[in-house]
Amino acid sequence: MQIENHGIDTYLMDNVKQLVNQHYEANMKKRFYESELPMSLEKKGNISNTDWESTFFVWHRPTSNIYEIQGLSKELCKAVDDYIDQLIELAENLSELMCENLGLEKSCIKEAFSGSKGPSVGTKVAIYPQCPRPDLVRGLREHTDAGGIILLLQDEQVPGLEFFKDGHWVNIPPSKNNRLFVNIGDQIEILSNGMYKSIRHRVMAEKDGNRLSIATFYNPAGEAIISPAPKLLYPCHLRFQDYLNLYSKTKFAEKGPRFESAKTLANGH
Repeated sequence: MQIENHGIDTYLMDNVKQLVNQHYEANMKKRFYESELPMSLEKKGNISNTDWESTFFVWHRPTSNIYEIQGLSKELCKAVDDYIDQLIELAENLSELMCENLGLEKSCIKEAFSGSKGPSVGTKVAIYPQCPRPDLVRGLREHTDAGGIILLLQDEQVPGLEFFKDGHWVNIPPSKNNRLFVNIGDQIEILSNGMYKSIRHRVMAEKDGNRLSIATFYNPAGEAIISPAPKLLYPCHLRFQDYLNLYSKTKFAEKGPRFESAKTLANGH
């Protein structure tokens, strides 16, 4: 989904995008075009197992490494830190809404994701450079995200992001007016017992212009144990005769409470 009116300072978002683009031009662009990938593309070699992207990754929680990354200006580090503080609050608000929608306690996702030091938060900053032969390479190959809630601040002009839906690849337009794109990762699918699906997606290489992508991952801590929320599970390991006995008393009532009673029976109570 895309969200607007999210409460994040739009001047700050514009500043982060501008500073990242400046960092790419000054520190990453030359290195990318002098790397082995563009040379392989010119030779039309085997590049099916490579992504046409220039990236760096920043950890924010539980500890930050942003000031340890070579070449990042202090201005960019400060802007990203301020942006992430607001983004984490938004991610947790979204997690509460998702829990409410699932009929769970509002804090369920946050508590499930928290280890001893809270959820893990990191950002993949990517530029998908202008590509002379987009027919030969993907910007980023098809995949689902491993983690939880992904908040994407993406380019306002250059397209490329696609999601797989109903057997087809669907183009996701550039994000005007600092809309954020929200993606669901594998751990939310597990926790929700499949009610929320992680989404297969990819980035197409583009011939006209660089595409900016700033994807922040609100993920479980490395030590967190993820499993389906018990409230979302169907009864299991229950004798059918025991279920029939319960059914005979509740046949004309709602099945939801009957399933909850069946879970209690299955647990031996």
